[in-house]
Amino acid sequence: MNAMSFTTLEGGKTTVEAAALEAFSTQIRGTVLRQGDAAYDEIRGIWNGMVDRRPGLIVCCIGASDVVSAVNFARENGLLVSVRGGGHNIAGSAVCEDGLMIDLSLMKSVRVDIAAKRAWVGPGATLVDVDRETQAFGLAVPTGINSTTGIAGLTLGGGFGWITRKFGLTIDNLVSADVVTADGKLLRASQSENADLFWALRGGGGNFGIVTAFEFQLHQLGPQVLSGLVVHPFADAEKVLREYRKALETAPDELTCWVVMRQAPPLPFLPAEWHGKEVLVLAMCYCGDIQAGEKATHKLRAIGTPIADVVGPNPFTGWQQAFDPLLAPGARNYWKSHDFTEFSDKAAAAVTGAIAKLPGPECEIFVGHVGGAAGRVAADATAFPQRSSHFVMNVHARWREPAMDKACIDWARAVYEATKPYAAGTAYVNFMPEDEVDRVEAAYGGNYRRLLEIKQRYDPLNLFRMNQNLRPKENLRAA
Repeated sequence: MNAMSFTTLEGGKTTVEAAALEAFSTQIRGTVLRQGDAAYDEIRGIWNGMVDRRPGLIVCCIGASDVVSAVNFARENGLLVSVRGGGHNIAGSAVCEDGLMIDLSLMKSVRVDIAAKRAWVGPGATLVDVDRETQAFGLAVPTGINSTTGIAGLTLGGGFGWITRKFGLTIDNLVSADVVTADGKLLRASQSENADLFWALRGGGGNFGIVTAFEFQLHQLGPQVLSGLVVHPFADAEKVLREYRKALETAPDELTCWVVMRQAPPLPFLPAEWHGKEVLVLAMCYCGDIQAGEKATHKLRAIGTPIADVVGPNPFTGWQQAFDPLLAPGARNYWKSHDFTEFSDKAAAAVTGAIAKLPGPECEIFVGHVGGAAGRVAADATAFPQRSSHFVMNVHARWREPAMDKACIDWARAVYEATKPYAAGTAYVNFMPEDEVDRVEAAYGGNYRRLLEIKQRYDPLNLFRMNQNLRPKENLRAA
């Protein structure tokens, strides 16, 4: 290797000599890539097509020792660092410009202990990796709704999806984590070991280190769940949403129902005349006995006169992948989100008004239904504070051509502003784009100060800053 110029932590430039680069490369069991290498462009590519950055080096790790070596190299040379797990983060923080990218995608093992109902998962695993292995034994951990999402980023930000109301957030099922901290040490974090770090990891994002292994509590589930879609004409949205909220007032924890509003894709069960027209979709899942699920979903399925009702028994692994075709990698994406303690008439009206102004056929708004078990955890029990949020709205602008950037981003921001008066004020960090650094403090609410103190303890140099960042020094002085 020749000497290379890198971006520093402070945004300047530094040169690392050839001998140091060669010595570093020999420490890595995996692969070290630079521009021009065959796999370089593939590894730096992530889910959000708007992100097009070129790291100086990419370290493809295959074990914790590689991660330790990469962290030490970055710290000793003052290099900007990014960490890639599944590469699904909306903000694109997995990829840095001219810095050191630590890629974990090869570390994707999943090991299940059936008797103990535990799973040990590598940070490069995606949700489909976790689901396939755990469901082989009729077990599950609550995760998200898109199977290509990485387990690492999802977990560190909180993690919620179809079975969260029954079993809690992903972080509520985290038993322990192996973490490489900024000083290059490999620590175990759990309720009994490095408990402050364990608290911070559960919702605090990638601010405190690089997790090289997750240990999860598993739950009996499946292999089939009652799940599917009920599709309504958008003209009926006001009535459907009103009845939807009423039906959820008595919903058991086993039942989750999300709302999706968009132009109808060409799904095979929809009449052709509805393709491309605005629709409101109730997407539901019951994680319990199928017959009990039929009764629990009756109120929701009895609403209005739907275009189609395709709710029925499905393999849980299949339902976890149901939205994948609409969320495939490569498109340009921008999100804006709010938490709601209740999805009021005024909030609903602001959302439905925005659907009349959709800037493209792939743009959508979804409202996630949470609460349940996740809402019965104290706000300060983990770093994730928004336990009272019963709904999470995500305004998902998605398009293909750069010429549409302004129209799509402006639309998402307008919906965000229109619904802001009715929101809780907190935010789900996994839904925050890179331009929302001003929301970090509000996102963590009463947990913010404690997170800063733990950040100062474990990463005083802010080595891990490519995230929804907690900046330790200046923020602690100001707090």
